[in-house]
Amino acid sequence: MTSESLQFSAAAKQRIATLVGRYPERRAALIPTLYVAQEEFGWLSRDAMRLVAAELDLPESWVFSTATFYTMLRKSPVGAWHLQICTNVSCYLRGSDTLMQIARETLGIEPGETTADGKFTLQAVECLAACGNAPALQVNKKDHFDVTPEALRELLISLRDEPAAAANGGEDA
Repeated sequence: MTSESLQFSAAAKQRIATLVGRYPERRAALIPTLYVAQEEFGWLSRDAMRLVAAELDLPESWVFSTATFYTMLRKSPVGAWHLQICTNVSCYLRGSDTLMQIARETLGIEPGETTADGKFTLQAVECLAACGNAPALQVNKKDHFDVTPEALRELLISLRDEPAAAANGGEDA
């Protein structure tokens, strides 16, 4: 898809206009606008980043450098269920390495990969800001705290049995 054919929906354009209005400079709306683009297109392709640059009247280099710096901004497509396991020290000390091993074995993929059926993407992340409830993981936008190996196995089985459409665009697990 070329940047000329990639366009924001009217609803996304309205959201971006509202965001821009909240800040004294258009540049300050960059990260929120990248989130809008990610929600609109599923991930931030180069064309999506170019579209954001055009929409905010910013240099493409600013948009590319910002988008590639932040790990929560996806630069490649993800599965219907985006499983992120925190691997930072608090979660690690409370068993996130075991959770990662269970996810790898159950899903048959490594961190950064997506299952062949497109249902799951597994990702190791540095922090989900839940140190007091470690180990933590996130599926799409839903946080899971104090996750036990048994709870993760049950979660993966229940998600595997859900139709991909139930993932609701990858946002509500």
